Amino acid sequence: MVTRAERNATDPDLGVLAGRLLFAVQRELFSTLAEQGFADLKPRHGTVLAYLDPDGVRATDLSRLSGQYKQNIGTLIDELESLGYVERRPDPRDRRAKLIHPTARGLAQMRAADAIMAGIQQRHAERLGPRDYGRFKRMLTDITEHQRTHPSSAGDD
Repeated sequence: MVTRAERNATDPDLGVLAGRLLFAVQRELFSTLAEQGFADLKPRHGTVLAYLDPDGVRATDLSRLSGQYKQNIGTLIDELESLGYVERRPDPRDRRAKLIHPTARGLAQMRAADAIMAGIQQRHAERLGPRDYGRFKRMLTDITEHQRTHPSSAGDD
């Protein structure tokens, strides 16, 4: 009888592979950010930071884009606001709503993170070749979007 640990060591399922990739990318991204002066950020903050826009974005849109509950996004926004990365401003299109804007520190973090992620992607594109890496990303995107819209997954977003 093969144990789950043995199976996941030799033939990992999609969830195990996705988790391994996520955690490895987060480790590299956040350790490099820490070296560049952003040591107060944690991987959980990536849920907001990955979708932050210089022109601001609503918390409801952050929730939808990230697939996280709005309450979780609100907590993360509070943390990032207290750390000086974001600020809430009235939405000029709807004064009842707030937009989450990056501060100067938030913009600096965004530039740093974009450069780090570009380096990670470039490294893999060089290793696999640009054509295979492009194909891999298209296929991974397709699988991810299909899973996110699958009826049994839809209620989790």
